[in-house]
Amino acid sequence: MNRTFQIGRNKLMLLQNGTRFFPQLCADIDAAQHYVYLETYIFAADETGRLVSQALQRAALRDLTVTLLIDGFGSAELPQAWIDELREAGVDVQWFRREISPFTLKPNRLRRLRRLHRKLAVIDGEIAFIGGINILNDIPDGADFDAPRLDYAVRVQGKAAIEVQEAMRRLWDVVKSASLRKRIGRLQSRLIGGSKKVSGAFIELLLRDNLRHRRDIEHAYLQAIASAQREIVIANAYFLPGREFRQALKDANRRGVRVVLLLQGKVEYIMQHYATLALYGKLLEAGIEVYEYRDSFLHAKVGVIDSEWATVGSSNLEPFSFFLAREANLVVRDEAFSKSLRTSLFRAIESGGVRVDTVDLNPLSLILARLSYGLIRLALGLLGLSKKQ
Repeated sequence: MNRTFQIGRNKLMLLQNGTRFFPQLCADIDAAQHYVYLETYIFAADETGRLVSQALQRAALRDLTVTLLIDGFGSAELPQAWIDELREAGVDVQWFRREISPFTLKPNRLRRLRRLHRKLAVIDGEIAFIGGINILNDIPDGADFDAPRLDYAVRVQGKAAIEVQEAMRRLWDVVKSASLRKRIGRLQSRLIGGSKKVSGAFIELLLRDNLRHRRDIEHAYLQAIASAQREIVIANAYFLPGREFRQALKDANRRGVRVVLLLQGKVEYIMQHYATLALYGKLLEAGIEVYEYRDSFLHAKVGVIDSEWATVGSSNLEPFSFFLAREANLVVRDEAFSKSLRTSLFRAIESGGVRVDTVDLNPLSLILARLSYGLIRLALGLLGLSKKQ
């Protein structure tokens, strides 16, 4: 049974992997009485996608308001037949930037690279889900391993669900706007909402957009790291933070704080993987503990500091999430919740993590690491983002 944490006026449930997340999500959708809102980056045409699709259709057929917002790049392979089926059942399906333009490095066309990377759901304004879990199978088709993708989400009951709902409705209204002029106007007038503290300072919803809240999630990490006294534990699928973030981790370690990083151990995206390897040497020299998760793919975007502060969400610690994507993280200041997440992370380290003590790359891997890191830095420079890294 999933443990529930009472935090202020909210009840939180930490869900690890799709094996816990999808049954709970579908059960809540089936229990909905008024409306269901869902946002995701990837909606895959697989068994899990079918499970969620059918739950949405059942809700719509009960005359509930059901909306689905999916990213035009992340969900580009979702067949039109699936979209038609959802719409025929009464689900209002919208795409976030379905137009996929060829990659461009022109700064004035940066908006073409901006994606919807949030994973959010709201049921009846009473229940919300926030995390990093996409709508797809826990174990990729054709994988040579049988462990589920390591990821997390939080189920929230209480006032925080309303804050999530407001954020989702703001973006929905923008996407639904028919003309570009209306879209720009609504962006300026409606997307001013950002990070919100709920029930005092116990819970904070952090939203990253391309207007006033570009660095809210990064700043929350940096503030928590700067105040750490004992331990920092971060699990992140795509770890390529800028100099300021890396220096904050080194400074924490220098003042006696244990710093533990759980990173991707399997090659999922070659350039990101090898660019991260280029950072290992300096991290290890600074005394930071680096573990690679090798049981399956690591997709988590979570952190725990001093077993008192925790965050779960969709934001990776790399330029895409920090500067281009719409992201959503929940920050929780609660000892019991934080310790539960910490325990889960160390279990993952013990069961599927391999500690990296030295960087001993063969010549080819060394070339790939340096080349990948250099290409990403070059792209950031051409996009006018390098000064932020």
